[in-house]
Amino acid sequence: MTMTTPSYRLEILDLTRSFGGRIVVDGVSLKVAAGQVTCLLGPSGCGKSTTLRMIAGVEMQDSGEIYVDGKLICDTRTRIPSEKRETGLMFQDFALFPHLTVAQNVAYGLNGPKEAQHERVKHLLDRVGLLAHLDNYPHQLSGGEQQRVALARALAPRPKVMLMDEPFSGLDNRLRDDIRDETLAVLKEEGAAVLLVTHEPEEAMRMADEIALMRDGQIVQQGAPYNVHNRPVDKQAAAFFSDINVISGKVEGALTQTPFGRFLAPGVPDGADVEIVIRPQHIKIEFDRNGHGPSETPENGAPARGRVERARFMGKESLVEFRMEFDGSILRASVPNVFLPKPDTPMWLMLRRDRCFVFPKSSS
Repeated sequence: MTMTTPSYRLEILDLTRSFGGRIVVDGVSLKVAAGQVTCLLGPSGCGKSTTLRMIAGVEMQDSGEIYVDGKLICDTRTRIPSEKRETGLMFQDFALFPHLTVAQNVAYGLNGPKEAQHERVKHLLDRVGLLAHLDNYPHQLSGGEQQRVALARALAPRPKVMLMDEPFSGLDNRLRDDIRDETLAVLKEEGAAVLLVTHEPEEAMRMADEIALMRDGQIVQQGAPYNVHNRPVDKQAAAFFSDINVISGKVEGALTQTPFGRFLAPGVPDGADVEIVIRPQHIKIEFDRNGHGPSETPENGAPARGRVERARFMGKESLVEFRMEFDGSILRASVPNVFLPKPDTPMWLMLRRDRCFVFPKSSS
């Protein structure tokens, strides 16, 4: 009989978990291949850490199944202990043993010949740039160095699945990007399926091959970072990744009329309210030319006039707020580098129509 290799290293099906009658994880399903990094992204309290804890075996699900390499490791009747699930765990507090050296921390949990353990420890410490510190204790290391020791320790037993819960949140912002990149390189080299929990969109975009966006215990959108960012399923999904502007409209004949021209609203019934969402970086600014704005174009639609409320330099870009003449609403536009027009300066705004999202108006 021919054995087939499972397509996914980690697979979870319809996981649910409640606490005190409140559903925290509601039917979550997810697949992660070997060598793939998937980020569970969402706000605090959305259920992402509870999902990770159930996979690790720290928390028991109310229903659902968990598989590693096609083998059932947990459902409501079968439960393989967490230490036998071939999963590595890495949390935000690192949880290093203060009384053990760096080498002893990394070797903790390893079995087999001492010589093989020692070689594995040396290889990983060399890979994370800490071979010279193998005899040091955790308190002698910086936060970034402790994080790399925790990574080496979690990877030492060659886990099939690596679970990471906000592992970079305790690090200095200046170090975080470098350590993320270093960690990602090591994880890819080891080939484990990685499930990373984070509430930071930038971190997910930087590290993930795939993002699973969670809200209220459910995965509301899943896909490659580019697609999740640029094709949000609703206004909340768009707003989670960046600031947004919202323009209201009403549908007539599958179209909604706005001061920026008409927008298609496919599938929305006539008379329904819609919201047109656009990010500040996708608003184009033109100076007022004696009251005459730029011509309407298919890609940008019609121009609409506003007056500068205030402008702030944010370090890499400038954020300019406009009060729009058509309804007094505020729209925000971001401009690279320094752009600080004086308050009350009239300007024309145009929208990048290929970056506008039209959603039925939410009840919230």
